[in-house]
Amino acid sequence: MIQISHSHLYTAALTHPGMGGRPNEDRFAILAFRLSSENPTPSVFAIVSDGIGGHRAGEVAAEMAVEQICQIVAQSDAGNPLAILQQAIQTAGQNIALRAQGDTQMQGMGTTCACAWVIGTQLYIASVGDSRIYLLRQGRLRQLTVDHTWVQEAIEKGFLSPEQAVNHINQHVIRRYLGSSKPPQADIRLKLATEETDTQARANQGMSLWPNDVILLCTDGLTDVVSDEQIETVLRNTKDVQHAAHQLIDLACQRQGRDNITALLLKMPSLSPTRTLPWKNWITIGAAVLLALAFLVLFFAWLVFRVILPPTG
Repeated sequence: MIQISHSHLYTAALTHPGMGGRPNEDRFAILAFRLSSENPTPSVFAIVSDGIGGHRAGEVAAEMAVEQICQIVAQSDAGNPLAILQQAIQTAGQNIALRAQGDTQMQGMGTTCACAWVIGTQLYIASVGDSRIYLLRQGRLRQLTVDHTWVQEAIEKGFLSPEQAVNHINQHVIRRYLGSSKPPQADIRLKLATEETDTQARANQGMSLWPNDVILLCTDGLTDVVSDEQIETVLRNTKDVQHAAHQLIDLACQRQGRDNITALLLKMPSLSPTRTLPWKNWITIGAAVLLALAFLVLFFAWLVFRVILPPTG
């Protein structure tokens, strides 16, 4: 892919260390591309990572994840987005684990990651950990990712209700993260309905985004203190994504959120961008138009000739 300076989506990104006086170990990126010199289909890749581990280890892990995953995505041809995301996440996870093994100050470091990749109007996602991706569509918010936490597993097995999980002692026990001794498997489920099976959720990958759809990527510093209903209200009532990001961060700070807080927003324009034709196709279309015009000119000249000079004999 070829990196470009302007995105075909409206984008915003904002981070805050939170009210706990901790260093900010969240890292993020939003990159815009066109697929190739011959195929200028636009593409946007967004990632957020929430580092874990003391003595700068968390921020190192998060930074490694963002840099390496972005690099692998940028160097790809976008031909198989899910395979590219899975490879990128696994490679970053392995490298973080190797770095931790070689540096005693980095031992135990790790990071979450949540990735959203929009190619034209098609959405692909992948995640590891408890950083989340949401979709706001027609004023309704939907969490697309599934948390990889102890409480989420307990909810799925029926041991806890969603209400009991709130503020549970094991709320932040992460079951899957980049940097673990066993390379993490990227979760490529894209959940559009609670009752969907895993197979159905994976089949949702590549879904078409609608005009005014909003994608939110965020760390748990936001979702710990701001409910889904409150996030929905902000995104539904705030048209400008930069303003919406500020409102979400401010709301988390007002709730005395102690963890690092990061929010990334991607919004489809009111009129969906259409797939841009390669330049060779435009040349072909132009030639066809000129040929048709030439034919019309000759046809009308023939008609005029017959009227003015009718046949003799």
